[in-house]
Amino acid sequence: MTVRTITTPGGERVVMLAEDDYEALLAAAEDGADRAAVSEFRRKLEVGQEELVPSEIVDRILGGENRVRVWRTHRGVTVKLLASRAGIAAAYLSQIESGQRAGSVETYRKLAEALSLTVDDLVG
Repeated sequence: MTVRTITTPGGERVVMLAEDDYEALLAAAEDGADRAAVSEFRRKLEVGQEELVPSEIVDRILGGENRVRVWRTHRGVTVKLLASRAGIAAAYLSQIESGQRAGSVETYRKLAEALSLTVDDLVG
């Protein structure tokens, strides 16, 4: 790597290098950021702040299935139990899962908390 340093008329020191060297530095910085992100994910996974999501769950969500239903069944929870944990009626939860009712932000917050998720996990 060939580096040249010049001083501008205003006294600022500027470093010049070949474009290929510059691109290599950028790639190395991105790799470092990726490694840090993976390390942070693994740390959170170990302490239960993150989880691995099976491809089946991702496929169901990407396929358009109701996210609340997908996560509820993935967690092994019945409609009645989830509704009870969220403090809503089971019929209301069934309507949300079937698409008959939209559900309020507060309802989704309660459902997310009961499923140990974020609201974004449930509404996309």
